[in-house]
Parts: sequence; structure tokens; C-alpha cells
Amino acid sequence: MTATPTALAQEQESKLLKTLGRFDLVFLLIAAVVGLETLGAVSTYGAEAFTWTLVLAVFFLIPYGLLFAETGAAFTEEGGAYTWVRNAYGRVAGAIAALLTWVTQPVWVGGSMAFLATEGWNVNLTEIHDGSFADYAFKLVFIWLTVLAAIVSLRYGKWLPTVGAIVKVALLVLFVGSAIAYAIKHGVVHLSFGDFSPTWVGLFGATPLLLFAYLGFESGNSAAGEMKNPARDVPFGILRSSGVAALCYLLPIFSILIVVPPSEITGIGGFFDATATVFSVYGGAADAMLKMLSVCLVFVLMTQGASWMIISDRMQAIAAADGAFFGGFFGVFNRRLSTPVRVNFLSGIVATAFMLVAMQLTGSSADIFGVVLTIAITTFLLSYLLVIPAAIKLRSVERDRERPFRVPVSDRGFALMGWLCFFWIALGSWVAVFPGTLEPLFGADYDFEDTWGVSRTTFEVFTVGTLVVLLVLGIVGYILGAPVRRTVSTDDDAPPAHARSAGEPTPLS
Repeated sequence: MTATPTALAQEQESKLLKTLGRFDLVFLLIAAVVGLETLGAVSTYGAEAFTWTLVLAVFFLIPYGLLFAETGAAFTEEGGAYTWVRNAYGRVAGAIAALLTWVTQPVWVGGSMAFLATEGWNVNLTEIHDGSFADYAFKLVFIWLTVLAAIVSLRYGKWLPTVGAIVKVALLVLFVGSAIAYAIKHGVVHLSFGDFSPTWVGLFGATPLLLFAYLGFESGNSAAGEMKNPARDVPFGILRSSGVAALCYLLPIFSILIVVPPSEITGIGGFFDATATVFSVYGGAADAMLKMLSVCLVFVLMTQGASWMIISDRMQAIAAADGAFFGGFFGVFNRRLSTPVRVNFLSGIVATAFMLVAMQLTGSSADIFGVVLTIAITTFLLSYLLVIPAAIKLRSVERDRERPFRVPVSDRGFALMGWLCFFWIALGSWVAVFPGTLEPLFGADYDFEDTWGVSRTTFEVFTVGTLVVLLVLGIVGYILGAPVRRTVSTDDDAPPAHARSAGEPTPLS
């Protein structure tokens, strides 16, 4: 069932360096997937946000982690989910899945991450006025530093996500510890057991945010060809990092809820409001700590964006080298750096363009943050409508494939886990693209403009318009990839692809 790679794809794989070890992968995934940007947004739903975070951890994160721990250990080609979808449903489906996964990252970096970094700088350091020259300059510098960090050879660049992951977890530990100290000294926001009761509004509103927070642990397979032992390390990386992620969301969200009244929590400022409150226990040192927090936060956000670009840009480059995206131009890895520099720069251009468009959406940074975050959530979730069924199908049709890690369930049990995850993804995708359409069916009130700060027309033009542009881009890219697809290699006419170990001489062109 496995599709034969093109000659160009095999050539690119020969440029790869095997530099990622087990713990490199764990830190890369934590740096990429554990996000601070969703903490405040989820917490706006009050105490039930904690309930839904726990529900999704049990009924989505666990089966999802097991599903891809097995799939990722069995299918270890560079390109990850692109190759899985291609093998299960063909190159067209693989091209769509790769495009949706890849474009999420520049949209997210240029929109949500750049805006959150600016807000973090604003809150505790120098004020940057919305729409000013300094505002544009700060966001542009943030975007292109993120891109440059992704371009660095993975042999050295892997240390940036490692440091970012350590700093991120340290910040969350400090925040949770400070919240405990604050609660002991000043008490907590009054929350009754009923406040944690789930509602339809909470389900439909928090689900896409939480899915976005929990997804992506299989994305390390995009660099599987650069791992020292992917069959062994992928399950370890996915299961360990997803466990850390669950704690990194549950504990901080609960901490925000007990120190900040629900009416005062905003999507972009929730985390900052909470840290300003809990750091007050440090007295005169609080101001200096908050300034240091802002500097660390900008660094963490940059390393998070770079980690995702390291992963997703490789997937898109492999898709291009396989004839699924704009011929062979974007399917080239730099021979010296072993990184997809052309796709890296394309990500920077897309991130910049999306930031410039988003700046014209509305005058409020908080509103822009929420809408742009939803765009990134939408494209990311939609990709899994192909990736999850592919994992299910490969379990049944690739029976002879060695599976170093195997979930101890039958094929039917494996499929049930997958379809449970698919249900959550389908629900999250619908309410991300068309928010406020399900609530009235269950008798729940929903004020669209009060929730989003923009009209439904503006929101849908931006959301659906983005998807239409992506569809056109994907069609054009696939058509132009036809010459590359015609060079599908065979054992007789192409040298075997292999990744070099770090330090091995670079093969001559």
C-alpha cells in the first residue's frame, strides 16, 4: 500500500542528518505543542473550562496519543502525516493534509503569536500603541527571528526548542507555585461546585481551543528521517510529552480561575492578569519579576513558533519533493543545513502577509487575537479529518508492517479509538468555522458580536475566505507538481535514500 516516492524525494532524504535523540524529541514536542496562548482564551469560559480540559484529556488526548504512538513508530519516513495520508488515500489527499497542517503555523505565528508577544511586551515593559510603526516593526522582527531560528541546521537548532521548553515549563511551575502562595495569603475567587458544571456554550466554545492545545504530538514524525531511532523514540516522545502537556494545561487553567474573577479574564490578557495578581506576593520584587516574565514569554513564544516551523515546513517540503506542491521548487532541502530553506522563507512571507491583513481587521488587539487564533485552529483541525482516518486504515491494510509499539487492542478497538478522536475533531472543526450555529439548537444564548468583537460577516469572510484561498493554492500547487510526480523512482533507476549521521561527509551533487 506504501506509495513509491519520487526521485526528487529520495534525493532530498539523502541530505538529512540523523541528529534527534529521544529527549530532543520530547523537548521539541513540548516546545511546539504546549502553548501559553490558549490558557487565557480557554479560561474565559470560567470554571467549566477546567471541566472540559479534563474531559478532553481523558476522552481525546489519551486515545489520540495511543493512536499516533503506534502509527508514528511504524511509519517513520520523513514527512510524517503527509506520507501516512498519501499511503492511505493517495497524493491528492496527502497534499491537502500537508497544506492545512503547514499553513496553520505561519498563520498562527503571524497572527496569534505575534499579537500575544506584543501584548506581553506592552503589559510589563515599553508600551507599543496598536497600529503604530513600533507595533508593525515589533511583529515583523518577531516573525522573522522565528523563521531564522527554523532555518538553522537541526544539529544545532534543536537546542533552541530544548531551552524554550525548559523555560516554558519553569514559567508555568513558577506561576502555579505563586498562585498557591497567593491563595494561602489572600484566599481565592469563590467557586462553587456548580460553577464547574458543563454547559453547551462551554462545550462548543472551549472544544476547538482545547483540541488545538492537545493536537500535534505526532508532528515530530515530520522529521522522522532525522531521528536516531524513530521506532523506539516516537512512542516515548508522544506519550511523555502529552502527559506533560495535560498537566501544563490543567494546573495553570485552574490557577487562573482561582485568582482572577471570571468577568475579568480576557483571551489575550488572561495569563498576564493572573501573573500580575499572583506575583504580588513577592512584594517589591514583583515588578522586576513581571518584566523578566515578559522577556521570557516573548522568547518562549518565538521558540514555540520556530519549533512548529521546524516540524511543519519539513512536511510541506517533502510533499513538494513528492510532487504534491508547486513542482520541485519548494521540495529542496539545503545541502549544508539539511533544512527546507525555501519553505522556511515561504512561511515567513505567509506569516507577514497574514499579520498585515489581520491588522486591518479591527482596531482591538484582543479581537484580532481571538479571530486569528480561530483561523489557525480551523486549518489545523481540518487536517486531522484526513490524518486520523489514515491512521485507522493503515492499521488494517498494513498488517505486515512491523509495529515496535502496538496498542493492545484489536483492529476494531483501534478504529473505535480513532473514530472517537475523529468525532471530537469534526465537532471542533464545525464550531471553529461556524461559531454560534449549534448553541441555538440546544437552547443556549449566543451573541456573536459580543463574543468575537466583529460581525459574523467579517468573521466568515476572513475564515471561509482563508480556506478558499488555500484550496486554490493547493490545486495550483498540485497541478504544477505533475512533472515531479512523473519521475516516480524505482529500485532500478534511483539510489536508495538514507539519512546521514551527524558528521558524515555530505554526498556530492
